Amino acid sequence: MPKTNASVGQTCPEAFQIALDSADMIGHWAWEPATDRVRVDALVALLFKVDPTAAESGIPLAVYEEAIHVDDRDRVDTLIRRSVAAGSSYVAEYRVISVDGRMRWVLARGRFTSDRRGRPTGGRGILVDITALRACEAIGGATAPGIGDTPLDRAVEHALAAQDAVAALGDPALKAEADALLMALGRRLARRQVAERRRRLN
Repeated sequence: MPKTNASVGQTCPEAFQIALDSADMIGHWAWEPATDRVRVDALVALLFKVDPTAAESGIPLAVYEEAIHVDDRDRVDTLIRRSVAAGSSYVAEYRVISVDGRMRWVLARGRFTSDRRGRPTGGRGILVDITALRACEAIGGATAPGIGDTPLDRAVEHALAAQDAVAALGDPALKAEADALLMALGRRLARRQVAERRRRLN
């Protein structure tokens, strides 16, 4: 199993926190079922306490699942496996213990695809750090928000699907634009979570 290397283990917690605070969206991931490898950016790798170099090349999905807080792991694992089997989308909130030793909350949204025979063909998704939101509201327990049919939900679904096509084109400029769109949608998802929680609290 890939581990954090020495440089990751010595990452300054303050620098990591500044990096997280400066990004509304933690990042995005892509899963290749043929090799069971998930590729993420360096910030997500640090969030899940894995070596960024190995994460960029791809490591097994199970490694990321092991980084999920023990109280949330079974629920999230079941949700992901059902989504993979159905070739469908999922939304979940759960806790991870990051490279700085802190517990953090993430909002994860993913989309898995399958062929006509039901075999998985891939998966993509985004992660949003909602730790500050959780801390401010002091809401206990994990929630599993549903996937709605709002314009925002449809936009996220289409953006994730477009990522597959853009990746196949191999055009760095288009990939950057697709990534920017996902970042904007991630920020919008986070704002929606805030608004929904405020409504429930009032």
